[in-house]
Amino acid sequence: MIRLVYALRRFPNQTREEFQRYWRDHHGPLVARYSTALRIRRYVQTHTLDDPLNDQLSKRRGTSEPFDGLAELWWDHPDELAAATRTPEGRAASKEIFEDERRFIDASRSSLWFAMELPQINPTPENIVAREESTIFKTVFVVRPLPSQTNEEAQLYWRMNHGPVVRSVAPWIRMRRYIQVHAISIPQEEKFRKARGRMEEPYMGHAEAWFDRTDLAAVSATPEGRRGMKLLIQDEAKFIDFSRSAIWASKEHVFIDR
Repeated sequence: MIRLVYALRRFPNQTREEFQRYWRDHHGPLVARYSTALRIRRYVQTHTLDDPLNDQLSKRRGTSEPFDGLAELWWDHPDELAAATRTPEGRAASKEIFEDERRFIDASRSSLWFAMELPQINPTPENIVAREESTIFKTVFVVRPLPSQTNEEAQLYWRMNHGPVVRSVAPWIRMRRYIQVHAISIPQEEKFRKARGRMEEPYMGHAEAWFDRTDLAAVSATPEGRRGMKLLIQDEAKFIDFSRSAIWASKEHVFIDR
């Protein structure tokens, strides 16, 4: 299964509230309407929260400005995506969706890439979603490697070394779920990016972690919680260039889940 990841920023004349409202209430249903023609298996909007927590997450690492949200679409295989965009129905749907994107997404300050997911902490059943009405929230951490490392070298460390570190401290920091989403190269990426003009360079991937807001005070109040966060960030610094990465807290809006 592959995942299209589209990190979004709004136009300067929009507020985040205006951007997210249009994205959720108009663009989301538009994509869902064409999900069969485009063979989309899953479609989730992850909306960045206006929350003091974002400043805390960023300050600890010295990361750059958060995006306004993350659009993610899943297909069973790259061939499914290619086949969908070759049909008249698929081409017409893609055109209408792209034209609507231009009404609210500043593509020049956004980024797009394809990825595969590597679950690290995944409860059974997989029913943790950071819904609007829930105390659960999801952190999104879009990452770039240190200048001394290639994407492949950093991804290897992320997968083989950092994953076990996160799993070991997860009980201390009350992490409910954790997924690594690694960027991959597929032929369709160039076409998707070229259609949108100049964009920010792709990231090497992003991390998703789910927490319950009711746990935050307990984490910061315990020696184990504080040590867990310290160990986590120390290990992140071994492969992530914080100055070219971004982290934020968010809520999820699930439009398609087949």
